[in-house]
Amino acid sequence: MIGLLEAAKKYDVSKGASFETYAGIRIRGSMLDEVRKGDWAPRSVHRKSRKVAEAIKAIEARTGKDAKDVQVAKEMNINLNAYYAILQDASGSRLFSFDDIMEGDDSAIELAAGELIGPCDGLQRDTFKAHLSRAIDGLPEREKLVLALYYEEELNLKEIGEVIGVSESRVSQIHSQAAMRLRARLSDWR
Repeated sequence: MIGLLEAAKKYDVSKGASFETYAGIRIRGSMLDEVRKGDWAPRSVHRKSRKVAEAIKAIEARTGKDAKDVQVAKEMNINLNAYYAILQDASGSRLFSFDDIMEGDDSAIELAAGELIGPCDGLQRDTFKAHLSRAIDGLPEREKLVLALYYEEELNLKEIGEVIGVSESRVSQIHSQAAMRLRARLSDWR
């Protein structure tokens, strides 16, 4: 609504663009601004998260096995503590940032605006769920366990730590690692 009002106020017919085109750009920009306001994490956190996902994807493509923490850190040319710091920073952010969505086509924005509600949407959602399920099934057992305890059993990180015998911060790292691995494995899905 704000974008539409701004477009109506600032539209200049002498610039040659139609109002619809101009308003679409302003509305899209306004939506992006609002979504970014809800995300505490700076872009650098999302950029580093993407690099982790890319490293995981490269290692798994090369070896055909789950990427280990040490391998990912080495692939990124950082030490293990720096890698864990990235995971810690990413643990409180969204799995996918809005900037990630914008790297592809703008269908996510249109979906958010309610413009694409059609018969294919249910099929697309079901297909994504199937891909996600397979990606989760392919995770290392410890990561699957953390996700199951967190999302299915609704345990908090401290409780999960007690169950699997590690600290709360290590559970957070395992959770972030699983998220990064899923992100890497689902990166081609759109």
